Amino acid sequence: SDYAWALNNLAVLLDNLGEYTQAEPLYKQALAIHRRMLGDDHAHTATSLNNLAELYRAQGQFAQAEPLYEQALDICCRVLGDDHPDTAGSLYNLAGLYQVQGHYEQAKPLYEQALGIRRRVLGDDHAKTAVSLNNLAELYRAQGHFAQAEPLYIEAVEIAERVLGGAHPDTKIFRKNYEGLLAQMKK
Repeated sequence: SDYAWALNNLAVLLDNLGEYTQAEPLYKQALAIHRRMLGDDHAHTATSLNNLAELYRAQGQFAQAEPLYEQALDICCRVLGDDHPDTAGSLYNLAGLYQVQGHYEQAKPLYEQALGIRRRVLGDDHAKTAVSLNNLAELYRAQGHFAQAEPLYIEAVEIAERVLGGAHPDTKIFRKNYEGLLAQMKK
């Protein structure tokens, strides 16, 4: 369904420009096409669900985003398996939604599961593994669990510097997050 992907890509562009009202109907149309052509048990349908959920999350429409993330995660688990990078991505997205709402105890096991998948499937020296480490550290930091956050930040920064380089935006973010923790800990 090339047409659905074209709609999706245009929606992503509009979404990135903050043109949410223009992006939403395109995401919905791409999702409808994927559902109609591929069914509810297809990875492309899960991707479309995740994209629409991300749009809602960006707008603070958490109640609309959550069931879409849950559907996407369910599809990924059933179709791709529990140890697939896309399943990790869906876990990560749902965890992020919980975290921005302050539902830390719901977010934590999802972040941990995503990190475990990324370590097993992508390896310890992968940019997405570093992202998972950083975000789990951010969760611990938000909860005031500084001792648990610190080694995760250190590992995230080390991986990012090795894999992405010191000038990469993600490396800079991870380093800034770690420095913020150190300031909170007064180290």
